[in-house]
Amino acid sequence: MPERVFGHIPGYPEDSRFESRAELSEAGVHRPLIAGISGSEREGADSIVLSGGYEDDEDLGDEVVYTGHGGRDAESGKQVAHQRLTRGNLALAHSGIEGLPVRVIRGANLDSQYAPRSGYRYDGLYMVDDYWQESGRSGFRVWRYRLIKLPSIPTRVDMVSEGPGAYSTQRRETTVQRLVRDTAQARQIKALYDYQCQMCGTRLEGLAGPYVEAAHIRPLGAPHNGPDTADNILCLCPNHHVLFDHGGVGIGEDLSLVGADGRLTVHPRHRIDEGHLLYRREHYLD
Repeated sequence: MPERVFGHIPGYPEDSRFESRAELSEAGVHRPLIAGISGSEREGADSIVLSGGYEDDEDLGDEVVYTGHGGRDAESGKQVAHQRLTRGNLALAHSGIEGLPVRVIRGANLDSQYAPRSGYRYDGLYMVDDYWQESGRSGFRVWRYRLIKLPSIPTRVDMVSEGPGAYSTQRRETTVQRLVRDTAQARQIKALYDYQCQMCGTRLEGLAGPYVEAAHIRPLGAPHNGPDTADNILCLCPNHHVLFDHGGVGIGEDLSLVGADGRLTVHPRHRIDEGHLLYRREHYLD
């Protein structure tokens, strides 16, 4: 089986054009002839094609809200069942966790001002900034992914050999991109908890002082549009921040931890919006 490449394909820079899916596959820019996601659950997703196949897709150019695969009727193309976090959907989530770049290809059938007039166009590398589940336009649960375009700088390139009985990797510039926001509101919450995690009580102390992260319960930015306010911020250690962002741990109605032992510690002067907690449970917990 051909090596899976995470990053640019040599000889095919951004803005490369292709007349068909067959040409895309032959070039190695997007291997599958039909599937919109190229990848595996174990290694991650290396490329996606935006071609208007799913009604919930949103194309904003340098930002894409992409709908996962599954649940569509083969004849009508309409969503008729819930999607699951398996196969290509899980591969995209894995790329988000590992910080792997994803090649984005747009097709002429895409209803977007950024679509090519004909055929397919390779539009560069994107990172999976977030993923969650929600009810789509047809009323069924779908998995959605926010992808943000990466600047044109040297990027990580991983090649995975999937031959029978063999597993090998070649890695270059293994940089994982992870955004940690720090605002005035976030700093106030950290100080209120004396830099201790609200889930485990850990206080990390470095040479330059204590370290803890601010986690937004309802994520900032479209399509979540969570506010940067104290009632939407938690003070978490890096481990619990990552688990919280990726659905490994949640917060129940009674503030008990979902997926872990214990209960969320809440300072008397910190009011947490129950609506934000409900949003997180509905979109990030399976």
